[in-house]
Amino acid sequence: MSGIVFSGMEREATGIGVVDSVPMTQLELGALIDPTTHERSTEALTLPSAELTTHAVIVGMTGSGKTGLGVVLLEEVLSAGVGALIIDPKGDLPNLGLLFPGFTAEEFEPWVDPGEAARSGTSVHDAAAAAATSWKEGLASWNVGPDRLIKLGTSVGFTVYTPGSSAGVGLNLIGSLAAPVGADPETLHDEIEGFVSGLLGLVGVDADPLSSREHILLSNLIADAWGRGQSLDLATLIGLVQTPPLRKLGVFDLDTFFPPKDRTKLALTLNGLLASPSFASWTQGQPVDIDTLLRTADGRPRAAIVSVAHLNDAERQFVVSLLLNKMVTWMRRQPGTSELRALVYLDEAAGYLPPSAIPPTKKPLMTLFKQARAFGVGVVVSTQNPVDIDYKAISNAGTWMIGRLQTEQDQKRLLDGLESATTAVDRAALSSQLGNLGKRQFVLRRASQNEPVVFTSRWSMSYLRGPVTREQIATLMADQKAALPPPVATTATAATAEAPGDPGVTDGSGVAPPLASGIPAAHVDPAAPWLSQFAGAGAGPLRAAAVARVNLLFDDTKAQLRETSEWEAVIFPLSANLNAENIITVDYDDRDLTGPVPANARYESPDAPIAQTAWWTQLKRDLTDHLVRNQTTTVRRNLPLKLYSRPGETEESFVNRCKEAAEEQADAETAKLRDKYEAKITRQHAVVGTARDRVDVAKSQARGSQGSAVLSAAGSLLGGLLGGKKRSSTLASMARSAGGLASKAGTAATAGQREDSAENRLSQEEAELAELDAELADELTKLTAKWDEVAATIDSIEVPLEKADVSVSRLSLVWLPSP
Repeated sequence: MSGIVFSGMEREATGIGVVDSVPMTQLELGALIDPTTHERSTEALTLPSAELTTHAVIVGMTGSGKTGLGVVLLEEVLSAGVGALIIDPKGDLPNLGLLFPGFTAEEFEPWVDPGEAARSGTSVHDAAAAAATSWKEGLASWNVGPDRLIKLGTSVGFTVYTPGSSAGVGLNLIGSLAAPVGADPETLHDEIEGFVSGLLGLVGVDADPLSSREHILLSNLIADAWGRGQSLDLATLIGLVQTPPLRKLGVFDLDTFFPPKDRTKLALTLNGLLASPSFASWTQGQPVDIDTLLRTADGRPRAAIVSVAHLNDAERQFVVSLLLNKMVTWMRRQPGTSELRALVYLDEAAGYLPPSAIPPTKKPLMTLFKQARAFGVGVVVSTQNPVDIDYKAISNAGTWMIGRLQTEQDQKRLLDGLESATTAVDRAALSSQLGNLGKRQFVLRRASQNEPVVFTSRWSMSYLRGPVTREQIATLMADQKAALPPPVATTATAATAEAPGDPGVTDGSGVAPPLASGIPAAHVDPAAPWLSQFAGAGAGPLRAAAVARVNLLFDDTKAQLRETSEWEAVIFPLSANLNAENIITVDYDDRDLTGPVPANARYESPDAPIAQTAWWTQLKRDLTDHLVRNQTTTVRRNLPLKLYSRPGETEESFVNRCKEAAEEQADAETAKLRDKYEAKITRQHAVVGTARDRVDVAKSQARGSQGSAVLSAAGSLLGGLLGGKKRSSTLASMARSAGGLASKAGTAATAGQREDSAENRLSQEEAELAELDAELADELTKLTAKWDEVAATIDSIEVPLEKADVSVSRLSLVWLPSP
């Protein structure tokens, strides 16, 4: 494979070290936007690297270019020689390693999305060639040549870590119970709290550090061992739960505070993690060592991309809180500096720093925002939804980069947050800037500058192919993983593998494994059409899967939406914790689950503890969380008219409904025009009547016919307005021909021979009436154009689910034939 796709595996170093800070460098993020033309100017937008020690926030809706800006910022930081710990919940940031300085189709082709190419009606090769050309031209427009890409690819170590998965380089998270060296008591307490909160979250225990017996016991056991300089692993910790080296917890005896029977139950729960084969990957790989994550053995900065996209919410909280707490511990060992020493980048901060709840990740993040500046550690968080962020928690952020936002409500929430988190904000000016942003354009607000500026981000050196799958991560990391020593099993996992009757090494049993009470079980009908997704029938043992049926309610008060739908899926294979990649959406029928028991059936025990009711309860919760994160419904809307599409309504029907509503508004404004012009018209008719009476009877009969014709034409629009309830659209049609009447009337008034002053006066008054009609025609034309534009102002929004809107109506076990 050509191109630079991550550097080769380096020899790793471990141990405690001090990472030098990097002299201040100007990070070129893009170029300023000309406020007059709203186009990119020639003036570069640079940010001193040292300013990142005051932290930064990137906000922008999907499609705003937020991810691209984050990648550019990381490229600049890494190019400056600063290592970065990058936490990636979505799977976009492994793109950092896709550097193709040759700009050839062959370099890009393995990473082009075949589905996207097919939707575009082109081949993968042609799509790759187009991407290569696009990247070459895009970088050239920023004066970035192949040499920059080569330098970045060779001077930086790129590593993708996948805790809980063998796709990338492993991280031994349980091995992170090694006793820290030289840490102060406060740091030790914070690290223990984060680890225990995350660990208990993995097994479904919602534990408050101050009131939970489980949290207090585990925290004290770890603190006691670390206080004696003793490192732990999870197996040792489980043993200590049953026989603690403690007599009291607080003022109570241990057995009074936490009876032995309850401690055994906790030990069994934690042991379920070690006993699960799927958990083995959590104990393999290199220990979580921040020095190694930030620097390679030869001193180069590392982009340590920790991908958690494949994990459920509890697992993500465990991984992220553990990493952040390790970063806090490492940070406090560093000498002070005003320059940037390391960067922590958290993409899509939803759920990690919420404004109300306190998940395990929130405390270390708040600590970093408050204290990291003194140690030269910068923090950058990114979010697409302003309500995801606790603005008070990040009040120390000195740099804000704000892209396009989804709604006016999001913009208001952001401005409120800026006012509470920073100094005075010119809401009107900032709101105007935000409202005019295009794609890849951002408002930059810096604590060191009085006024915000608008800029566009530069083209990224990395190929932005979108989320990277686990298979692609495995390809990216193949060379680095091959250079690693083979994984060493922990004592617990080795014992499990050698245990007699281990379900993973038998060929199945003639008796189905025990199942939790109340959970139905079935055998799939071999004729089920969706069975082909599971490789079909075979001679091996039957395999366990879970079948789910869920009722979804998309409810939005503003949109007057209340739409229900049904979601069905098969989950296979089953493991101790739900893996989103094992959820296969199928449209099954209840008759598919009434198959006969195969002759001589043998059953393969799954990795999941299907005999435990708690496991099924947690599966239900995890399914709900998965759907809340991933399921939305699209609603069309017209904000000026406050209209939203209805379930099942076609685009054409919604457009027509908007036109009708706009027409009604136009009719209302037409009525106001009637009131505005009625007095003027009545008065002018009276003036014309008086003038006519003064004209000589004979001359009035001879010449008044021409004036009457003009007056009749001029009065037609006014009569239509005042004489009935004609629609604005009808009046607008009349208005299109009214413009010429004024000129004709004026000509008639002046073309005639001035035979006497009375007839001249009559002509002038009739011309003024015609001019009044032309004025009305112009106003009607503008009114119609205005409401036509309003009717066409239509866009779409995604309505998400809430947990209360997800109802699991079926969750059962089904036995699938082997391939």
